[in-house]
Amino acid sequence: MISRKNRWVAKLFLLILLCVVVTVVAQQYSHLPRHVFITGWLLLGLMLLLTLYNGRKKIPFLPLANSKDWLQFHIYAGWFTLLLFLLHIRFRFPTGWFEGTLATLYAVVMVSGIVGLFISRSFPKRLTSRGGEVLFETIPIVRRNLRKRAEELTLKSIPDVQASTVADFYTNELAGFFAGPKNYWKHLFEIRTPLNHLLKKVDDLKRFLNEKERGVMSEYSDLVRQKDGLDYHHTLQLTLKLWLFVHIPLTYSLLIFSLVHVILVFAFSGGAR
Repeated sequence: MISRKNRWVAKLFLLILLCVVVTVVAQQYSHLPRHVFITGWLLLGLMLLLTLYNGRKKIPFLPLANSKDWLQFHIYAGWFTLLLFLLHIRFRFPTGWFEGTLATLYAVVMVSGIVGLFISRSFPKRLTSRGGEVLFETIPIVRRNLRKRAEELTLKSIPDVQASTVADFYTNELAGFFAGPKNYWKHLFEIRTPLNHLLKKVDDLKRFLNEKERGVMSEYSDLVRQKDGLDYHHTLQLTLKLWLFVHIPLTYSLLIFSLVHVILVFAFSGGAR
């Protein structure tokens, strides 16, 4: 694991490296082909190294430093590519469909990487604050058990209280809620209005019920809170998984387009001299 001191060392090294690259590029700026050649090869080399991070996670048994060290390198090197990219395109919008596509791919990969950095740092803390760890693969099973318990309470309430008020409430207000994941966007942005609204409906109805019915409604409230917490875990864990399905394929697409770009440059200009 990288200590706080080592992180500062890594940041200082990155800053020095940035200064070196800017100095070298500034010296070569009057010789434009060479300037583009330097930044282009540096950028491609770094992208290849960044792509290796995904491969490193799949072979953790090899002695290639630990995953957290690789992650820190991935973050710092990713920021460094932004400077190289801007220098390479000379701080202008690319022209032509191929260069435009390549630049767009880089921008999307960069933005998705920043988003991934944010959610990978913030989501674990949010998940811990809402009931600890729940394995993503077990969420459908837990959800099904909660729905089964709610349905059993509903069926049991009809002969016990000789009325269908509670059962009607479950059918109209809760059945859909327990049927599957709900409120994805609300959970993503930490909005608890749907939960509070549903619990308020339960509390409002309890005032007009007898003691047995109120007992069932209280159990509904507990199950609703558990289901909402489960949906919260589902939302955040699903987002983390979906982010990987976006960032990694786009990274490989960017790498392929970059290699094609290199081939085209050498094919039509004979390379940099």
